Amino acid sequence: MNIKLFHFFPSKLNLYGDRGNIITLVKRAEWRKINIEVVEVNDVNPVDLKQADLLFIGGGSDREQLLCTEQLRSVKNELSLMIDDEVPMLTICGGYQFLGDHYVTAQGETLKGLNILDFYTEARNPRLVGNIHVESEYFGKIIGFENHAGRTYHKYQSLGTVLKGYGNNGEDKTEGIFYKNVIGTYLHGPILPNNPTIADFLLQKSLQRRYPSIILEPLEDKLHNLIGNR
Repeated sequence: MNIKLFHFFPSKLNLYGDRGNIITLVKRAEWRKINIEVVEVNDVNPVDLKQADLLFIGGGSDREQLLCTEQLRSVKNELSLMIDDEVPMLTICGGYQFLGDHYVTAQGETLKGLNILDFYTEARNPRLVGNIHVESEYFGKIIGFENHAGRTYHKYQSLGTVLKGYGNNGEDKTEGIFYKNVIGTYLHGPILPNNPTIADFLLQKSLQRRYPSIILEPLEDKLHNLIGNR
Protein backbone atom coordinates (compact mmCIF):
# COMPACT_ATOMS: atom_id res chain seq x y z
CA MET A 1 0.00 0.00 0.00
CA ASN A 2 1.19 3.48 -0.88
CA ILE A 3 0.10 6.99 0.08
CA LYS A 4 1.41 10.49 -0.66
CA LEU A 5 2.08 13.06 2.05
CA PHE A 6 2.62 16.66 0.95
CA HIS A 7 4.86 18.56 3.40
CA PHE A 8 4.59 22.29 2.73
CA PHE A 9 7.68 24.49 3.05
CA PRO A 10 9.71 22.14 5.29
CA SER A 11 12.76 24.41 5.50
CA LYS A 12 10.77 27.53 6.43
CA LEU A 13 8.03 26.08 8.65
CA ASN A 14 9.86 23.87 11.11
CA LEU A 15 9.74 25.55 14.52
CA TYR A 16 10.41 23.38 17.58
CA GLY A 17 11.19 20.27 15.54
CA ASP A 18 7.81 19.96 13.82
CA ARG A 19 9.49 17.76 11.18
CA GLY A 20 9.29 15.04 13.82
CA ASN A 21 5.62 14.72 12.91
CA ILE A 22 6.61 13.59 9.42
CA ILE A 23 9.08 11.06 10.83
CA THR A 24 6.38 9.66 13.12
CA LEU A 25 3.89 9.22 10.29
CA VAL A 26 6.48 7.55 8.07
CA LYS A 27 7.63 5.14 10.80
CA ARG A 28 4.14 4.19 12.00
CA ALA A 29 3.21 3.47 8.40
CA GLU A 30 6.44 1.55 7.77
CA TRP A 31 5.83 -0.69 10.79
CA ARG A 32 2.58 -1.70 9.11
CA LYS A 33 4.27 -2.28 5.73
CA ILE A 34 2.71 0.88 4.29
CA ASN A 35 4.86 3.17 2.16
CA ILE A 36 4.55 6.94 2.50
CA GLU A 37 6.01 9.04 -0.29
CA VAL A 38 6.85 12.41 1.28
CA VAL A 39 6.63 15.23 -1.26
CA GLU A 40 8.39 18.37 -0.01
CA VAL A 41 6.51 21.33 -1.47
CA ASN A 42 8.74 24.41 -1.58
CA ASP A 43 6.91 25.99 -4.52
CA VAL A 44 3.19 25.30 -4.98
CA ASN A 45 2.92 26.33 -8.63
CA PRO A 46 4.17 23.15 -10.36
CA VAL A 47 2.47 20.83 -7.84
CA ASP A 48 -0.70 18.84 -8.48
CA LEU A 49 -2.34 18.91 -5.05
CA LYS A 50 -4.96 16.37 -6.12
CA GLN A 51 -2.28 13.68 -5.82
CA ALA A 52 -2.01 14.21 -2.05
CA ASP A 53 -3.58 11.82 0.44
CA LEU A 54 -2.35 13.79 3.47
CA LEU A 55 -1.24 17.41 3.98
CA PHE A 56 1.07 18.91 6.61
CA ILE A 57 1.83 22.58 7.33
CA GLY A 58 4.14 23.37 10.22
CA GLY A 59 4.79 26.58 12.13
CA GLY A 60 7.27 29.35 11.42
CA SER A 61 8.10 32.94 12.27
CA ASP A 62 5.55 35.61 11.33
CA ARG A 63 7.71 36.64 8.38
CA GLU A 64 8.21 33.13 7.02
CA GLN A 65 4.57 32.28 7.62
CA LEU A 66 3.43 35.35 5.69
CA LEU A 67 5.69 34.49 2.73
CA CYS A 68 4.39 30.92 2.65
CA THR A 69 0.78 32.05 2.99
CA GLU A 70 1.20 34.29 -0.06
CA GLN A 71 2.29 31.22 -2.03
CA LEU A 72 -0.58 29.13 -0.70
CA ARG A 73 -3.03 31.85 -1.69
CA SER A 74 -2.57 30.82 -5.33
CA VAL A 75 -3.92 27.34 -4.50
CA LYS A 76 -6.51 28.46 -1.94
CA ASN A 77 -9.44 27.09 -3.95
CA GLU A 78 -7.77 23.70 -4.35
CA LEU A 79 -7.01 23.52 -0.62
CA SER A 80 -10.58 24.49 0.23
CA LEU A 81 -11.98 21.78 -2.05
CA MET A 82 -9.62 19.21 -0.53
CA ILE A 83 -10.78 20.10 2.98
CA ASP A 84 -14.42 19.77 1.86
CA ASP A 85 -13.48 16.41 0.33
CA GLU A 86 -12.14 15.40 3.77
CA VAL A 87 -8.49 15.05 2.80
CA PRO A 88 -6.69 14.78 6.17
CA MET A 89 -4.54 17.75 7.12
CA LEU A 90 -2.37 18.56 10.14
CA THR A 91 -1.49 22.22 10.71
CA ILE A 92 0.71 23.46 13.55
CA CYS A 93 0.74 26.94 15.15
CA GLY A 94 1.24 29.43 12.28
CA GLY A 95 0.06 26.85 9.76
CA TYR A 96 -3.15 26.61 11.79
CA GLN A 97 -3.54 30.39 12.24
CA PHE A 98 -3.31 31.22 8.56
CA LEU A 99 -6.14 28.88 7.56
CA GLY A 100 -8.33 31.58 9.10
CA ASP A 101 -9.38 35.03 7.93
CA HIS A 102 -6.62 37.15 9.45
CA TYR A 103 -3.84 37.44 12.00
CA VAL A 104 -3.24 40.65 13.96
CA THR A 105 0.40 41.03 15.00
CA ALA A 106 1.49 42.37 18.39
CA GLN A 107 2.26 45.66 16.59
CA GLY A 108 -1.32 45.92 15.38
CA GLU A 109 -0.68 45.00 11.75
CA THR A 110 -3.39 42.86 10.17
CA LEU A 111 -2.07 40.05 7.98
CA LYS A 112 -4.50 38.35 5.64
CA GLY A 113 -4.93 34.63 6.09
CA LEU A 114 -6.19 32.17 3.51
CA ASN A 115 -9.77 32.62 4.76
CA ILE A 116 -10.53 28.97 4.11
CA LEU A 117 -12.06 28.64 7.57
CA ASP A 118 -13.98 31.32 9.48
CA PHE A 119 -11.78 32.32 12.42
CA TYR A 120 -9.13 34.85 13.37
CA THR A 121 -6.05 35.24 15.56
CA GLU A 122 -4.70 38.19 17.56
CA ALA A 123 -1.18 38.30 19.00
CA ARG A 124 -0.81 39.68 22.52
CA ASN A 125 1.60 39.57 25.43
CA PRO A 126 2.42 37.64 27.46
CA ARG A 127 3.27 34.65 25.32
CA LEU A 128 1.44 31.47 26.23
CA VAL A 129 4.25 29.07 27.05
CA GLY A 130 4.50 25.72 28.80
CA ASN A 131 3.41 22.13 28.91
CA ILE A 132 -0.20 21.51 27.98
CA HIS A 133 -2.66 18.71 28.75
CA VAL A 134 -5.84 18.46 26.69
CA GLU A 135 -8.72 16.02 27.00
CA SER A 136 -10.27 15.16 23.65
CA GLU A 137 -13.62 13.47 23.12
CA TYR A 138 -12.20 11.75 20.03
CA PHE A 139 -8.53 11.16 20.92
CA GLY A 140 -8.51 10.97 24.72
CA LYS A 141 -5.53 12.48 26.52
CA ILE A 142 -3.36 14.81 24.41
CA ILE A 143 -0.08 16.24 25.69
CA GLY A 144 2.47 18.63 24.26
CA PHE A 145 4.26 21.95 24.56
CA GLU A 146 2.94 25.35 23.49
CA ASN A 147 4.72 28.64 22.81
CA HIS A 148 2.64 31.26 21.05
CA ALA A 149 1.57 34.89 21.28
CA GLY A 150 -1.48 34.33 19.07
CA ARG A 151 -4.95 34.02 20.56
CA THR A 152 -7.26 32.15 18.19
CA TYR A 153 -11.04 32.45 18.32
CA HIS A 154 -13.46 30.22 16.42
CA LYS A 155 -16.83 28.46 16.72
CA TYR A 156 -15.81 25.12 15.23
CA GLN A 157 -15.32 21.91 17.18
CA SER A 158 -12.07 22.16 19.10
CA LEU A 159 -9.47 19.43 19.30
CA GLY A 160 -10.19 19.19 23.01
CA THR A 161 -10.61 20.86 26.40
CA VAL A 162 -7.56 22.30 28.16
CA LEU A 163 -6.94 20.79 31.61
CA LYS A 164 -3.50 22.36 32.01
CA GLY A 165 -2.03 25.17 29.91
CA TYR A 166 -3.59 27.76 27.62
CA GLY A 167 -4.70 26.33 24.28
CA ASN A 168 -6.33 28.53 21.65
CA ASN A 169 -6.46 31.74 23.65
CA GLY A 170 -6.04 31.11 27.38
CA GLU A 171 -9.67 32.08 27.98
CA ASP A 172 -12.23 29.55 26.76
CA LYS A 173 -10.34 26.33 27.65
CA THR A 174 -10.35 25.11 24.04
CA GLU A 175 -7.34 23.87 22.10
CA GLY A 176 -7.04 23.65 18.36
CA ILE A 177 -9.64 22.91 15.74
CA PHE A 178 -11.09 19.62 14.50
CA TYR A 179 -13.07 20.22 11.32
CA LYS A 180 -13.85 17.41 8.89
CA ASN A 181 -10.38 15.76 8.75
CA VAL A 182 -8.43 18.96 9.46
CA ILE A 183 -6.54 19.19 12.74
CA GLY A 184 -5.12 22.57 13.69
CA THR A 185 -3.21 22.88 16.95
CA TYR A 186 -0.74 24.92 18.98
CA LEU A 187 0.93 21.77 20.32
CA HIS A 188 4.58 21.29 19.54
CA GLY A 189 6.75 18.63 21.08
CA PRO A 190 6.27 17.56 18.26
CA ILE A 191 2.64 16.51 18.72
CA LEU A 192 2.50 13.15 16.91
CA PRO A 193 5.27 11.21 18.73
CA ASN A 194 3.57 12.18 22.00
CA ASN A 195 0.09 11.35 20.73
CA PRO A 196 0.14 8.34 18.39
CA THR A 197 -3.66 8.08 18.30
CA ILE A 198 -3.68 11.32 16.29
CA ALA A 199 -0.98 9.99 13.97
CA ASP A 200 -2.99 6.84 13.37
CA PHE A 201 -6.16 8.85 12.72
CA LEU A 202 -4.34 10.77 9.98
CA LEU A 203 -2.92 7.56 8.51
CA GLN A 204 -6.31 5.83 8.57
CA LYS A 205 -8.07 8.70 6.82
CA SER A 206 -5.35 9.04 4.20
CA LEU A 207 -5.31 5.30 3.48
CA GLN A 208 -9.08 5.22 3.04
CA ARG A 209 -8.79 7.60 0.12
CA ARG A 210 -7.04 4.89 -1.91
CA TYR A 211 -8.17 1.77 -0.08
CA PRO A 212 -11.73 2.43 1.18
CA SER A 213 -12.10 -0.85 3.08
CA ILE A 214 -8.73 -0.74 4.87
CA ILE A 215 -8.62 -0.90 8.66
CA LEU A 216 -5.34 0.22 10.20
CA GLU A 217 -3.77 -2.50 12.30
CA PRO A 218 -3.01 -1.41 15.91
CA LEU A 219 0.59 -1.10 17.05
CA GLU A 220 2.07 -2.00 20.41
CA ASP A 221 2.30 1.37 22.18
CA LYS A 222 2.83 -0.03 25.68
CA LEU A 223 5.86 2.16 26.48
CA HIS A 224 4.13 5.31 25.25
CA ASN A 225 1.01 4.50 27.27
CA LEU A 226 3.08 3.85 30.38
CA ILE A 227 4.82 7.24 30.09
CA GLY A 228 1.64 9.08 29.14
CA ASN A 229 -0.30 7.76 32.11
CA ARG A 230 2.24 8.89 34.72
